[in-house]
Amino acid sequence: MSTALGYRAFGGAEVQEFFDRPDPSPGPVEVLIRVAAAGINPLDHLLRSGDVRALNGDVPFPQVLGMEAAGTVLAVGDEVTGLAVGDRVTGFALTGAGTYAGTTLLLAGSTARIPDELPETWAATIPVSGTTALDALDQLALPAGASLLVNGIGGGVGTAVAQIARDRGLTVVGTGSAAKRDHATALGATFVDYTAGNVVDLLRAQAPDGFDAVVDAVGGASLRDVAPLAAKPDALLSVGDPSVTELGGVSVHRRLDRSGLERVAALMVAGRLDPHITATYPLARAGEALALVESHHAAGKVVIDMSL
Repeated sequence: MSTALGYRAFGGAEVQEFFDRPDPSPGPVEVLIRVAAAGINPLDHLLRSGDVRALNGDVPFPQVLGMEAAGTVLAVGDEVTGLAVGDRVTGFALTGAGTYAGTTLLLAGSTARIPDELPETWAATIPVSGTTALDALDQLALPAGASLLVNGIGGGVGTAVAQIARDRGLTVVGTGSAAKRDHATALGATFVDYTAGNVVDLLRAQAPDGFDAVVDAVGGASLRDVAPLAAKPDALLSVGDPSVTELGGVSVHRRLDRSGLERVAALMVAGRLDPHITATYPLARAGEALALVESHHAAGKVVIDMSL
C-alpha cells in the first residue's frame, strides 16, 4: 500500500486528491519500483484536465499524476530482461499508473539502470525532458556551427535542448519571459525576452536570415509566430503541438527506449547536461509542485523528492 496523488475525474487542480492504493503487480513487460523521485511536466496537468484524452481517455479512474520517475526495482514481469530486483532505475510510467506515488509501474523497455554517480532526483528528469531534447536534436541532425532557436528555453525541455545543442557545437538563441533571462544565459544561450516587443523583430535582430532550425517547446500562437524563422519548413520541430504540421513542420519522433535514457544519463555523468532542478517538494506538497509548473513560472525542472 502506498499514498498517491491523482484524480477520479478530469478537471482542474480541484479534482486532485490523495488516496492510498495497493502496490500494483507488474505485467509481463513491466517493473514495479519504489519511487525515490518524480519529475513534474506540463503533460501531467494536460492529462488531468482531459485535454489529451487520446492518451488517457480510456484509462480507468482513479488515475495517478506523473509520467517519469526514478527509484528501486521491487519486482519484475516474467518477460523483462536486463533489469532485476534491487536495481536503481529511471523510466516512463504506464499512463494512469502515475509517479506521484510511493510505488508505481514502469514499462521495462522504457526503463534503464541509473549510473552509480547519478542522484535519483536528477535521474527522474531524464525520461521526459532529457530524452525529448535528445530525440529532437537527433531528428534535426544539425552540423556544428548551425543556428538553433529554442522557443521556450526556460522549461525542462528547453533547458535540456539548449545544453545538448551547445554540446554539439550549435549556436543557440532562446525565447522566454524576462524572469528566465539569467537561467537562459547560464545555459550558454543568447536570450530574447518575448515580452519586450515584437518577438519576431527581436529575433530577426539576432538572426536576419532566420535560423537553421527551430525547436518549439511552447506551441499555440507562439509557435505560429516563430515558424517563419525556420530556414525551411521541415526544420521547424515542435515537442508538444501537433498543429506544427499545418505549418509544414514536424513533431518530435519519440523513441521512448532504454538506449535514449542511457545516453542522457551518460551526458549528466560527464557534466555535459544539468537538469537545473530549481525546486523540490515532498510528496505531501506535490499539488504545489504541479501548480508551479502549470503557472509557467518555473525555470528548469521541478521534482518530487520522496526523501523530504
